[in-house]
Amino acid sequence: MRILVTGGAGFIGSHVVDRYVADGHHVAIIDNLSTGFEENINPQAVFYKVDITDQQAVAEVFEKERPEIVNHHAAQMDVRRSVADPAFDAVTNIVGSIHLIENAVRTNVSKFIYASTGGAVYGEPRYLPADEDHPINPLSQYGISKHTVEHYLQLYQVNDGLTYTVLRYGNVYGPRQNPHGEAGVNAIFAGLMLAGKQPTIFGDGSKTRDYVYVSDVVEANVLALAKGDNDIFNIATGIQTTDQEVFEAIAAATGFTGRPIYGQERKGEIRHSALDITKARRKLGWEPKVPFAEGSRLTVEAVRAQRGGRKD
Repeated sequence: MRILVTGGAGFIGSHVVDRYVADGHHVAIIDNLSTGFEENINPQAVFYKVDITDQQAVAEVFEKERPEIVNHHAAQMDVRRSVADPAFDAVTNIVGSIHLIENAVRTNVSKFIYASTGGAVYGEPRYLPADEDHPINPLSQYGISKHTVEHYLQLYQVNDGLTYTVLRYGNVYGPRQNPHGEAGVNAIFAGLMLAGKQPTIFGDGSKTRDYVYVSDVVEANVLALAKGDNDIFNIATGIQTTDQEVFEAIAAATGFTGRPIYGQERKGEIRHSALDITKARRKLGWEPKVPFAEGSRLTVEAVRAQRGGRKD
């Protein structure tokens, strides 16, 4: 198939591109390289350095590529930046997504796969693990903007027949992880510990997230090519992992023997998150396979390789 992946030079998007290419698809990438990296770009993919907020440039890519599938990962993905600059967050995540959706409809794209967020859209959960019917109460502008696009997809499905699948991710981690944004703690801790420096835990270490390894997320994007039409799925593990447990797993993988610094909790961040993945199991046939300890080890190996084995 002809697949257009936005954010294909970024952490998750580049892994999705690699898998689609390996499976024999023709893949084109849109990325402005603001948070993605050229070294992540698969050499067998066609690359367009384009910002999704540039309506004309996006339209030109659609005209040239005529994708059958759009896989939309490009985003302003930093919770803290969304709080500090909500207009930028909205323009990138909402207006940019509208450009893609409208072009998908105009060029008769068969399916639109959208990378949304589980923890940020539900806000502080009323029950755990949160399923897809959990009330939507975002505590950050990022959560609002990501969820808004889900409504646009539903609207364009009703009015224009656009087929979509929404994947609400837990905290994705693994090789190529950007040490900024929603789930960057793994890469941040690994880099600091490998340099012999103390990481900072914001809060007392009891805050929890639902961490899912990037290869498991990629598998969900493969299954979504043919399954899950016009539906929303949590892609996570259903397991709460505390910040302290993240510290201990990365310390074990790096051999770090120091203690963390405990700082003040940050505005806009929820305290606890875990996502119910029953629906993804049932309708997509998807199951996470990589345990957190193993994923942490693989993440540390990737960070160590990127550092070139430096100790400081």
